[in-house]
Amino acid sequence: MEPTGVLILDKDSGMTSHDCVFKLRKLFQTKKVGHTGTLDPEVTGVLPICLGRATKLSRFLTDEGKRYEAEVTIGTATMTEDAHSEVVDSRLVDIEAFTSDEIDQVLQALTGRIEQIPPYYSAVKVNGKKLYEYARKGQTVERPRRMVVIHRLTRTSEPVFADGVCRFQIDVECGKGTFIRTLAVQIGEALGYPAHMSDLRRTRSGSFDATDAVNLETLQALETVEERMQYLIPLEEVIKRWPAMTIPGNRERYIRNGGKLNDVSLEFELFTVYNEEGIPLALYRRLDGTTDATVEVMLTID
Repeated sequence: MEPTGVLILDKDSGMTSHDCVFKLRKLFQTKKVGHTGTLDPEVTGVLPICLGRATKLSRFLTDEGKRYEAEVTIGTATMTEDAHSEVVDSRLVDIEAFTSDEIDQVLQALTGRIEQIPPYYSAVKVNGKKLYEYARKGQTVERPRRMVVIHRLTRTSEPVFADGVCRFQIDVECGKGTFIRTLAVQIGEALGYPAHMSDLRRTRSGSFDATDAVNLETLQALETVEERMQYLIPLEEVIKRWPAMTIPGNRERYIRNGGKLNDVSLEFELFTVYNEEGIPLALYRRLDGTTDATVEVMLTID
């Protein structure tokens, strides 16, 4: 039986998301493995991996909100906005530079809908090329400003002043497209200092939490694919995150052929269509401003 479902992987530092997929293909003995979004090699934490028919859900899971634990370092800025490139700006931070309350006020001000400019070393595309491709050639290009949503931003440690910089931890819940590196830079700008993100761990992706995640070492220690499959969340469980619609038996063939739905409730956006036996047939999306819906993914076809 082909492994199908979602694995909540706790990614180790030093691995690309593609590295993880490569190893999991071997461990589960299937080529149908795909990650949802990416985590930079140095970043650890939750990386949902889709296997088998669940790979059809990857793009929907990628768009869900994320939660991170990050360390912000105030006093130095880097080329990549994280701790893995050369320092490009610095300013001595003494213990009287700002208070904990002033940091919290900045975090509060950056909560909600804010504007970000993606870092040069990112995969955001401009004129068909990724920004890091321009950066590696020493070229500059106008980067697109975009709005992102920070649902929650709180400080989780006392600021530590040492060696001319200040470091503290933050907990961030955000929408898709948010760069935590850039958020760290914005925190520094608001305090009047250069800054960068010095550590990052993703603790949640959508409803997938780090407490339920498994690392590669654990999976590698198991002897059989069947033992590893116990860590998969079945596709039928994953799709319960979306509203359900049951269609009568005489409409099942129409749905299996990808037919358009009418008179769909305005409360629905993305939803799953089931037959009367409770078998999920397809994922549909209601068209903006209408009560019509078209098929996104057929769930009964491999």
